[in-house]
Order: sequence, then structure tokens, then C-alpha cells
Amino acid sequence: MPEIILGAVVLGLLLSPQLLAGFLAKRTGRKFWFWFFISFLIPIISLIILIFLEDKNPATAGYKLAAHVDKDKELAS
Repeated sequence: MPEIILGAVVLGLLLSPQLLAGFLAKRTGRKFWFWFFISFLIPIISLIILIFLEDKNPATAGYKLAAHVDKDKELAS
């Protein structure tokens, strides 16, 4: 039984760069599986590339201003 637990821990550690790249790609609006498999070829470099790529996720594009903020701009003009 301890061998199974040890094997699961080792497998988790070996797949951690790939999982990290996949989840980082998903969070930035890119394909999980594409970056997961790319990370097998170039693990550390793919993470660095993902960090510096522009975020494509529209949900994190910016904050929407409140209605009264837009009215203040119109009044100031």
C-alpha cells in the first residue's frame, strides 16, 4: 500500500509543470490541452512564455465603471 501512495506522489510531482501550464493557459483564455502537451516538450520555457503572453480572457480585460462615474465625465466636459 505505501508503494501506491509513493507512486501517486511521484507522478503528481512529475506532472506538476504540465498541470501548472495547463491551468495557467486556461486562466488566460488559451487551450488547456495544447499547453499541457507543449509543456512536455519544453516545461520551463512554456511556463515563461505563458506568463508573458497577453491575456485573451475577456472576463479579466478590465473593470466596468459605475454609472455615476460616466455621468461625472459628461458633466465635466
